[in-house]
Amino acid sequence: MPEELSLFPLQAVLFPGGLLGLTIFEARYLDLATECLREQRSFGVVALRSGDEVRRPDRTVSFEAVGTLAEIATMDSHRQGILQVSCRGTSRFRVLASHQRADGLWLAQTEPIADDTVLTPAETQAATVRGLAEAIAAMKAQGRTPFLEPYRFDDAGWVANRWCEILPISQAAKFKLMELPDPLLRLQLVDDYLRSKGVIG
Repeated sequence: MPEELSLFPLQAVLFPGGLLGLTIFEARYLDLATECLREQRSFGVVALRSGDEVRRPDRTVSFEAVGTLAEIATMDSHRQGILQVSCRGTSRFRVLASHQRADGLWLAQTEPIADDTVLTPAETQAATVRGLAEAIAAMKAQGRTPFLEPYRFDDAGWVANRWCEILPISQAAKFKLMELPDPLLRLQLVDDYLRSKGVIG
């Protein structure tokens, strides 16, 4: 991880293993995306607590202290000055200190957070695992591919993360789930939510 990590504050939560699409048009982020692709390095995605994604002089920006590294997979420019970027979430990190450059780009000193331990979902969570497989099949039938392969249904953290990405819950709730260090607990909270809504029996 670089000594100072470039940050991209968003009104979204990126999970490890997740797919993120960005439409970039601000100069600070056009330069960042181009540099990251050229140098094959990652940038950090952090969820906004206040402020806007687009720079506004009258708005103060604050963001969560835990984020996820984003690795650029593809980048296209169909219109001058606009980039369509597809990124993959990798590892989480904690922001220790941050500052904003004159051009508006945020930089941070960070420390890595250990990846989830690969744990098999509990037997009581089998319906939640099956439910995700069924949701993926339904989305594929509609021509949608929201998740990166390979699918890891035997990994509790992976299953929990993919559910968190598609559940209709608040950004704050998604962030709390993302930063949890225990993947089995994260999956159990997802399981409890799905049962409470009657999604699984």
